Amino acid sequence: MARADLMPVQWVISAAPMPYPEALEAMRRRAAAIAAGDAGEAVWLLEHPPLYTAGTSAVPADLLTDRFPVYDAGRGGQYTYHGPGQRVAYLMLDLRERGRDIRCLVQGLEGWVIDTLAAYNVVAERSAGRIGVWVNRPDKGPGRADKIAAIGVRVSKWVTFHGISLNISPDLDHYAGIVPCGITDQGVTSFEDLGQLASMPEVDSTLRTTFESRFGPTVTTTDEALLRTL
Repeated sequence: MARADLMPVQWVISAAPMPYPEALEAMRRRAAAIAAGDAGEAVWLLEHPPLYTAGTSAVPADLLTDRFPVYDAGRGGQYTYHGPGQRVAYLMLDLRERGRDIRCLVQGLEGWVIDTLAAYNVVAERSAGRIGVWVNRPDKGPGRADKIAAIGVRVSKWVTFHGISLNISPDLDHYAGIVPCGITDQGVTSFEDLGQLASMPEVDSTLRTTFESRFGPTVTTTDEALLRTL
């Protein structure tokens, strides 16, 4: 899904945890600016404080506790968790320059995560009928697979926002407050849970390399500069 003109995507990493409402508003404003031709594309990597978000298909009964704040995300999907040790990547991409194919976008995001995990010898795959990236867990029983990355996007005027969340070393017990993505017969996992010791900066570097192989070049931008353009 690379652009024909190979215009680089701004690559932004926020060091401090980002409050969810602030991130959501920033994404909306940036997506609107891209649609209007007033800003370029961006990928924004960050962490959130512990929280739950509800997608447009969320079922109220799947919220099992109010131990963390709950936000209406406006993206596709159901309930998910965000928190420290999880790398969230928000993608504000112009699909007018990338084929106008939302299904291809989702498959590209899944492939991006799968490529990233492969760099750490973690074999991951898609699951038929389910969005996200999964790792088979035969140690937990026949047919068991754990989700290591969630994907939820929204597209407005052919510009994307929201994106992926990849579990590096979050507290997996925090998922107990929801039915993650409405799935009751499988679990969640992380790099740490799988015995892979990788730091967030290491994974960020790999994410950038694998993103560029699928979506085209990037250019480093600070989060301060990104937010000033919103």
